[in-house]
Amino acid sequence: MTVKKESIHGYEFDDSTLFELALTHRSVSARNNERLEFLGDSLLGLIVSIEIMKKFPRSSEGELTRIRASLVNGESLSSVANQLGIGKMVLLGDGEKKSGGYRRPSILADVFEALIGAIYLDSNFETVKRLVLDIFRERIESFETKTTTTKDSKTILQEHLQSHNLPLPVYNTLEEKGPDHQKDFRVECKTVLLEQNESATAGSKRKAEQAAAALTLKKLGLI
Repeated sequence: MTVKKESIHGYEFDDSTLFELALTHRSVSARNNERLEFLGDSLLGLIVSIEIMKKFPRSSEGELTRIRASLVNGESLSSVANQLGIGKMVLLGDGEKKSGGYRRPSILADVFEALIGAIYLDSNFETVKRLVLDIFRERIESFETKTTTTKDSKTILQEHLQSHNLPLPVYNTLEEKGPDHQKDFRVECKTVLLEQNESATAGSKRKAEQAAAALTLKKLGLI
C-alpha cells in the first residue's frame, strides 16, 4: 500500500515533520515555523532577484529593488498562499482559529515562506528554485509588460541616477520659437553622466523634456 505524502504545488515531502512544522503558527507551540519563515524569505528574495536580473538586463538597482518588492511583498505572498490552499492547512492555536487567522494575509504569507524554507531543507536549491519560478513566472511576465508600457523616459532616467546616488537631471529651456499659440521649445537634459548634454524640440516643455531624456537614455545605452 502506497502512503500519500504531504505535498504543496506538486512537491511531495520526504520528511513529513518539515511539512507540519512549516504549517505550525507560533500560537500553537514554541516549536513553530518562524525559523523556516526566515529561511524561506531569504530564498524567495534570492531566487526572484536572480530571475528579474535576467529578465530586466537594463534595469537599475533601484528599479530591480522595486520590481522584487512588488513580487514578494505580503499581499502578493498571501495571494499565492490562497491559490495553493494553504489557509485550510495552517495549524493555529484556539485564539487564532476563533479570530479567523487562517484568512489573515500576514499569517498566510508567513506560512508560504516557511514552506519554501522547508522544501529547501527537504530537497535542494535547484528544486526549490524550479518551484518558486513556476509559481511566480506569470507574475514576473505580467510585471514586465506593465513596466515597459507605463514607464516614461524622465522617470527611468531619474531612477537610474538615484540608484547610483548621483544628482538628478536638470532640464533647461534653450530656445522658444513661434507665436504664443504655437510655440516650439528646445530643452536640454543635463546629467553628470554625459559630457555633452542631449537636447530635443517639441510643442511643449514637458514633451521636449521627455524627448531629451529619451535621447540621454539612448546615449547611455539604457533603452
